[in-house]
Amino acid sequence: MNNSYKNLQNSHPCFGGNKNNVGRIHLPVSPGCNIACRFCDRAINDTDNRPGVTSKIISPEESISILEKALKICPEITVAGIAGPGDTLASDYALETFRRIKERFPKLIKCMSTNGLLLYERADEIIEIGIDSLTVTVNAVDPKIEAQLNKYIIYHGRRYEDIEAAEILIDNQLNGIKKIAAAGITVKVNTVLVPEINGNHIEEIAKAVSQAGAAIYNIIPLIPQYELADQKAPTCFQIDEARTKASKYIDVFRHCQHCRADAVGVPGKSEYGEQIYQKRLNVKETFSHG
Repeated sequence: MNNSYKNLQNSHPCFGGNKNNVGRIHLPVSPGCNIACRFCDRAINDTDNRPGVTSKIISPEESISILEKALKICPEITVAGIAGPGDTLASDYALETFRRIKERFPKLIKCMSTNGLLLYERADEIIEIGIDSLTVTVNAVDPKIEAQLNKYIIYHGRRYEDIEAAEILIDNQLNGIKKIAAAGITVKVNTVLVPEINGNHIEEIAKAVSQAGAAIYNIIPLIPQYELADQKAPTCFQIDEARTKASKYIDVFRHCQHCRADAVGVPGKSEYGEQIYQKRLNVKETFSHG
């Protein structure tokens, strides 16, 4: 276990630091996405409590004033994270925001989530900025399984589908994790558990990402929606079974919550998103791919 991971376990709620009453803020600066997950329904609204949802999109410039406001209201915040609502590497907004945070709030932990499609080629930027923790969503390491979970990708301006898309995505994810982990950045991998599709594949994913250098693994239960609305959410037994299998190869995080892309506060204890972002939208808007 590297020292970076040890420190995050005390100061980052998504690595076990929630027991120390530490908070996070998600800055929704990334509007577009470059892959089309069959279970993902990104939206702008005030009501849904799940990833991929925000009440508004903000600019990198706005993020600093929002952070200042949030830290006054919730001084327990130790982490500035960007988790969408689109992909953080599909545009330059997330990395630009982190550069501003590094200058203005150097003590805050910089945490980023990505689908990993562009991770390998943008790894040097991530390393240079000094991202402290990176979360990569890896739902399969077998292209045949990934193709059932992801409809297509937009890669360098071209649309790829099915097995071809899955092969590109998986290759870029694993090579990106290797490069980031080798630089000393703590990598967490998220997997959305869809029992009938990747339920028997969890052990293989855990082994592959661990070998690539990931430090911790998080299994997220499917929220049946969009093209996978007819799939059943995993039971508690299925989630526990998947975690047990994964734990043979990698440390498993067991206290994740479905956080919005504009969440603010201490998970499970306080939520200040409405005050910080002045939520006011109750209508859904769609996001672009590409």
